[in-house]
Amino acid sequence: MTHAIIEILARLVAFPTVSRQSNLALLDYVEGLLRPAGIALTRYESADGTRANLWASVGPNIAGGIVLSGHCDVVPVEGQDWSTNPFALHAQEGKLYGRGTADMKGFLAVAITAMLDAATRELRLPLHLAISYDEEIGCLGVRGMLDMRRTHPARPALCLIGEPTGMRLATGHKGKRALRACCHGQEGHSALAPHALNALHLGADFIQCLRAHQDLLEKTGARDAAYDIPYSTLHVGTMQGGTALNIVPARCDLEFELRNVAADDPDAIIAAIAADADAIAARHRDRFPKARIDIDSVSGYPGLDTPLDTPQVAWLQSLLGHEDAPIKVAFGTEGGLFHQALDIPTLICGPGHMDQGHKPDEYVSLEQLAECERLLGAIVAVLSSPEGEEGVRAEL
Repeated sequence: MTHAIIEILARLVAFPTVSRQSNLALLDYVEGLLRPAGIALTRYESADGTRANLWASVGPNIAGGIVLSGHCDVVPVEGQDWSTNPFALHAQEGKLYGRGTADMKGFLAVAITAMLDAATRELRLPLHLAISYDEEIGCLGVRGMLDMRRTHPARPALCLIGEPTGMRLATGHKGKRALRACCHGQEGHSALAPHALNALHLGADFIQCLRAHQDLLEKTGARDAAYDIPYSTLHVGTMQGGTALNIVPARCDLEFELRNVAADDPDAIIAAIAADADAIAARHRDRFPKARIDIDSVSGYPGLDTPLDTPQVAWLQSLLGHEDAPIKVAFGTEGGLFHQALDIPTLICGPGHMDQGHKPDEYVSLEQLAECERLLGAIVAVLSSPEGEEGVRAEL
């Protein structure tokens, strides 16, 4: 593996690009590497101008080729017991430690190196690199960039998301909807509790409703055996309400999420939950006319379900050089958004493992980075190969 990858990764890790915080200094650094090589660069800024996406392109300005995609934001380190400074790359026993090394600055370092390599060659088809922000909080940042790229004539033919899969090729992940339920009761003195409507009790009834829907999804919902949990799931993450023990609370807020397999319609599931929530509140409206449970969407992203017989699946498998069957991953990515916006096959493959991310002493192994370097190097070689041009165009 080239030493340049480690140097670039060390610089990327040093930027504390926690979601919602500025990533502009990191993009300045990346552009400073790519611009002297003649790589075309376009920024897509957030509404407030504090964050931005970056789209970089090398090779002919035509349709086809590949876009490598990764987010540069990371999860917070507060409250985590790190052995070393999380924003200073630390090497030990074949592993590189630091926030974002696995998720997913390790891939970005390799991808940047691949772009620089591609810039020294005569590419027959283009190679793109898309770097997004605020992926960790609902894939928020990439949407603006994809809206702008939707009608661009130089549309790639394949998107490769470099999320950590242990360098296994992944063809899909579940969709996600994050939602908030606001339960409205009627406040009162706890000594006269039956004369009030306890919003926390409404919330408890709503949780029972969600559990019933979860049982239904498990027993009769769509199934996809490629996932460890082969059905759609519901989960309550937070519940808040009440101001004092001797006051019957008038409001209770819950945050819950749905993660759906591709064959389940998330809108239909949420509509059924909302109908049952209204029925829960309706039981109390004769005495408490303002009783209600409001459900609002907070964030979400579509799932990804690339068919196994898509030609690019076999092509990338051949470049990986191993016989491991493609997988589907439990975590979400921007892949579904790329597929929807650009209408192109989208796959996931990157160095490291997700169970090494989002926790203290996050790391990626040198072995994984080297395997990623081999894959992206093989992609660059194919894109620049005159002999393989017609075969490449069949897939790309």
